[in-house]
Amino acid sequence: MGRSVVITAMGAITSLGDCPEAIAERIAKGQVTFQVSPVDANVVVAPVAGFDVRRYTGRHKNLRYLHRGAAMAAAAANQAVQHAGLSEDQWARAGLFLGAGPNLDLGTECGRIEDGQMTASELSALWMLRFLPNTAASVIAQLTGIRGENLTLGNACAASLQAIGEAYRKIKHGDLDIAIAGGGDSRLSAGAILAYQKAQALFNGDTRPLSACRPFDRLRQGFIPGEGGACFVLEAADHAAARGAAVLAEVCGYGATMDGHTMTAPQPDGQWAAQAVRAAIAEAGMTPGKIDLISAHGTSTPLNDEVEADIIQRIFGRHGPLVLAMKSWIGHLAAACGAAELAICLSALQTGVWPEIRNLETPCNAALNYVRAKTMARPGTILIQNFGFGGQNAALVVRS
Repeated sequence: MGRSVVITAMGAITSLGDCPEAIAERIAKGQVTFQVSPVDANVVVAPVAGFDVRRYTGRHKNLRYLHRGAAMAAAAANQAVQHAGLSEDQWARAGLFLGAGPNLDLGTECGRIEDGQMTASELSALWMLRFLPNTAASVIAQLTGIRGENLTLGNACAASLQAIGEAYRKIKHGDLDIAIAGGGDSRLSAGAILAYQKAQALFNGDTRPLSACRPFDRLRQGFIPGEGGACFVLEAADHAAARGAAVLAEVCGYGATMDGHTMTAPQPDGQWAAQAVRAAIAEAGMTPGKIDLISAHGTSTPLNDEVEADIIQRIFGRHGPLVLAMKSWIGHLAAACGAAELAICLSALQTGVWPEIRNLETPCNAALNYVRAKTMARPGTILIQNFGFGGQNAALVVRS
C-alpha cells in the first residue's frame, strides 16, 4: 500500500501572480498577459512581468549561472521552503525533484561562432553551467540546505509533473519523508521562438493576442509560449501530522508512459497517453467515475487537442468530469507546465472558483464537459495530465 503523501506548501511564479490570492484575483478579473513578442511581431507570448529571482532568494553569487527558466524554478522552490516551516535538519534530509527545460537563448548566451569556432574571449569562465540541466538543482540546494536524494528530469512538457510523481513515489515507499518537487521554464527568447517556429508548433494566425490561445476550439492554430514555474513541499502524511502542518492536498496516484511514435506529434490513437492516465487513477485506488475535474494538457494545437479530447471521452465517457485548460490563461510553460497548472488548481481549491477555458467557442469534441464560464466547485479529486514532445506522457491524481 505505501504511505499517504500530502502537499504542505507551494511556491509559484506565473503570469497570473506568485501566490494563491493574486492568482485568484487575476482569474476573477480575467487578466492575462498575452501580448505580441518583443522579438518577433508575428508571435504571441505570455510573459511573467517584472520577474527578478533575487526578490525570492536574496543575493547569491551563483544566481548568475541560472538561465531565466532555471531562475524561476529556484524562486518557486525557495518560496515553497519559506512557507513550509521545516527545520534546517529536516531540509538536510529532504529530496529534490525538478523538471527542467533546455536553455535555448543561444543568441545572447554564446559567443560569436565563425567557421565552427566560438570566440572564447566573450564567454565567462563557467558559461557551460547555464546549459547544464542540473544547475537549478545545485543552486536550490545551496539556497535551502536540501541534501537528500535528487533528480532532474528533461522529459519535455511532462517533466515537472513527472518530477512531482517521482517525489511522490519516493515518499510513498519510505525512501524519503520530505521532498521539494516541481520545475521552471521559459521559452520566450529569440532562439526558443525560432525553434518552435521551425517545428511549426506556434500559433500562426493573426496576432490578436487575447484570442490566440484557444484550447479544444475548432479554430485553434498552435500554442502560445509562456514562462514560469512552481514547486511543492511533499511530505509523508504522518510526518506532516506529527508537526501539525496544514495540508493543501493529497497526492494519490501517478502514471507515466512513452508513445514511441514520432518526435513531436502525439500517437493518433492516444493508446499510451491513455495508459498513463489509467495508471494514475489505478494507483489512487479509484475508478474514472471518481475523478471530479481534469486539468487537461490543452495546448491549443490541432493534433494534441484532438487526441486528448478523444482520450478523455474514451476513459470518462460523454459529459464526464469538468475539463479545464490552464494554458488558455498562462500559455504553454513547456517543462514547467504541469507544476504551474497544479499550483493554479491548488489556488482554485482555496477559493472554489475555477477558470473557464478562454476563447472556447466551438469545441472540437462536443462530448466533453468543458468549463465554459467561471464555475464554483469543490472537487474532491483532480487529474492533471501532460503530454510532451517525444511522446512523453504523465498524469497525476490529487485529492482535496
